[in-house]
Formats: sequence, structure tokens, C-alpha cells
Amino acid sequence: MHGDELDEAFELGTTCALAAECRRDLRHCAQMYGGLFPQAAFTADTYTALTLGTAFSAPWATAPRLKVLNRCALWVLALDRLVDHTATTREQVDRLTRECLSVADGAVPRAALTRFLADLRDELAMAEEFENARWLWRDQLARMLDGMTRAWVWRDTREAPTLARYLDNADSRGSSFVDLSHWIYTADDWARAHLEELRAVSRHVQRYLHLLGDVASYRKDVSWGDLNVLTLGVSRAEVAGAMDELAREAAHLIEPVCQKSPRAAAYLRRQMGFHAGFNGISG
Repeated sequence: MHGDELDEAFELGTTCALAAECRRDLRHCAQMYGGLFPQAAFTADTYTALTLGTAFSAPWATAPRLKVLNRCALWVLALDRLVDHTATTREQVDRLTRECLSVADGAVPRAALTRFLADLRDELAMAEEFENARWLWRDQLARMLDGMTRAWVWRDTREAPTLARYLDNADSRGSSFVDLSHWIYTADDWARAHLEELRAVSRHVQRYLHLLGDVASYRKDVSWGDLNVLTLGVSRAEVAGAMDELAREAAHLIEPVCQKSPRAAAYLRRQMGFHAGFNGISG
């Protein structure tokens, strides 16, 4: 094996080991919130895919530094399941929103979902930046909850939004909420001082990931009756074209970040690349 191949293999092995360590933490974490993560919905593959994605997006980090990133992403999956597959009325969805925002504001949690959110809130509070960034974190949480509610209404009423409206609702994916939590907890000084600027870039990347996720999960979404861009009268060619444009725009937005916070920029680029490769989507 040549030296460069040995180095590459070592880096890949190290990142996979990081993902495995993170996966053990998530499995333990899931056991702490009884009933929130049923095995039928959260299989071993769920934890593997999640932690591989975060480890390959930030391979320079340690498992403790990725704790909030991983746990926040897991919490979003739990919230998404409750909204998409448990809530049967708009009032149930609105109640989830009210309870989550109340806990974000400091209220005592009353259910497993909000207890998990409160624990994330309290862990983030250990970061010095959280006091100043709390309003931004809550704002992104509210955007995500609003997006999930809007998507629930579209599905419930069988409304077919345009591609533009669907993309404008990409906060429903939750990746920008996860990114913001991660940066508050671990980012460098420049990134922590420019969280609003970073969030704008993250939300653009989120739009790309929103479409990519739909293309990857099309068959599953159709079988479960979930909302998917390819069921809204939008062709695969249109979606592919939109993804190409979003990827180019994201690269343009990330480039200046690279000069100021190389790891924040790399994290966003690697996130896009990993998920495209993991789901077998090229271009």
C-alpha cells in the first residue's frame, strides 16, 4: 500500500471509529427517554447513518465535541416522527410546538420529547456563547416547528405547493437547527461571533439537503404517505436542476467563510458531499 493510500485508509478508519463511539452514546441516550425511540422506527441503521454523517462532516472532532450535534439530530428525528406519524390533528401539532417553545424558554418539561430538549438546552447553556445566542437558537427552533406544521397541513389537506414554496419551507428538515446548536457548543471564536451569518449559509445548504433527502427517501415516503417533492407534480429533471443550482450557490456562499472559519466551511461542504455519496446521488 502506497503512503498516500495508507494515510487515506487511516483517516477513514479513524472517522469510522469516531462514528462508532458516537453511536454508542446515542444508543445510551435513546434509552434515557423511554418510548421516544421505538425500535421499529429507530433501527440500528438509523443510529449508524446519523453518526456516520456527523463524523464525516467533522472528522477532526472528538466524540464529546460531537455530543450536542448527534443528540440534537436525534431529537429532530424524534420530533419529526411525532409530527408526521403520531399527530392526527392540527391541535396536537400545535400543542407540540407550544410545549417545545415553552421548554426552550426555560419551562419544566412534561414529556419525554421536551425532557430531551431541556437536557439539550441545559447542555448548550454550559457554552459561554449560549447566553448571547439563545434568542437565535430559539428562533431557529421556532422556524423548524413552523415548517413542520406547514408540511403537516400540506399533507393533511393534500395541497401541492410549488417547488419554490416547498424549498422556502426547508426549515422543516431541521438541519440548520442542528448546525446552529453544534456551532454554539463547539465553534471557533469567529464562528461564534458570526452565528447569524453562518445560519444564513446553513439554511441555504439545508435547501439542497431538503431535496436530496426527498430523492433518497422517495419510495419510503410514498409507501408511508409522507410529503415528498416528487409527489407534488415536480419532475425529477426539475429537482435535479434545482439541486445543481443550489449546490453552486452554496459553494459560492461557503467560500468566504473558508477564509475566516475553515472548519465551519469544511463542515458544511462535507455535510453536502457525505449525504450525496451516502445516498448514491451524484452531480
